[in-house]
Amino acid sequence: MNILITGGTGLIGKELVKNLRLRYHDVRTLTRKKTDSPNEYYWNIAEEFIDEKAFENLDSIIHLAGASVSERWSDSYKKELYSSRIDSAALLLKYCIRKKIRLKSFISASGINFYGTFTSGQILDENCEILHEDFLADLSQKWEEAAYRFSPISDRVVCLRTAVVLSNKGGAFPILQRIANLNLSSALGSGKQWMNWIHIGDMVNMYIFAAENPKITGNYNAVAEEIPTNAEFMRKLSKAANKIFLPIPVPAFIIKILFGEMSAITLEGTRASNKKIRAAGFDFKYRNIEKAFEDLL
Repeated sequence: MNILITGGTGLIGKELVKNLRLRYHDVRTLTRKKTDSPNEYYWNIAEEFIDEKAFENLDSIIHLAGASVSERWSDSYKKELYSSRIDSAALLLKYCIRKKIRLKSFISASGINFYGTFTSGQILDENCEILHEDFLADLSQKWEEAAYRFSPISDRVVCLRTAVVLSNKGGAFPILQRIANLNLSSALGSGKQWMNWIHIGDMVNMYIFAAENPKITGNYNAVAEEIPTNAEFMRKLSKAANKIFLPIPVPAFIIKILFGEMSAITLEGTRASNKKIRAAGFDFKYRNIEKAFEDLL
């Protein structure tokens, strides 16, 4: 297939581009820097511009673009979080309509915080609505709404509600690993909040599975099967790294002072179910956190 990817230089995007090409797909990426590299095409969201060559004989779009939620959420940065996801999707749609393109699939990233950022023992599946109104829930909802606007011109729309992606090449894991190596691992806040996660290998394979399988449509939780609490996660990371786990948690108020509203990501957490994607035939390679740590370390 001819597949166009946004966010192709990000943590997931780099691995996805590489693996799709190994499966003999023609992969194109959009870049914010002008380049002469083949299969890389310039786009500028603010100027509402995309190189139209990126859309020639196009079959599918995988939309990964989006500013990191791990930065402090100032009012201006919140606007960037929305724009980088939603305005970018609207621009893609505008060009698809202009070029009269019929897609086989439009596959978009989304957030596992779609349901809200709170702590509960309830196991959430894709039938659940937003249970706690907050910034990340609203961002994820509008992200998905932007994706489903492709429904009239795409055979399928897929949204993968993504948990924390564990990779030793970027994201949260290298930071956590450095903390563990300093023998400073401890729970954050109460430590009772759940930590939804997925290994980078499974995340990339899930996007490929969604692109290649015409029966995959709708929303799917992109999370591993074992969901530990924050305290369990940090304890098992320390053990895997042969380091010390400190029994005294970092007080929540310190996290809030350091990170502001964004601290909710680390201090709150629910459990999400991956039964829907498994029932569709996807097989996780990293189902439990010990196996993921063994690979990453």
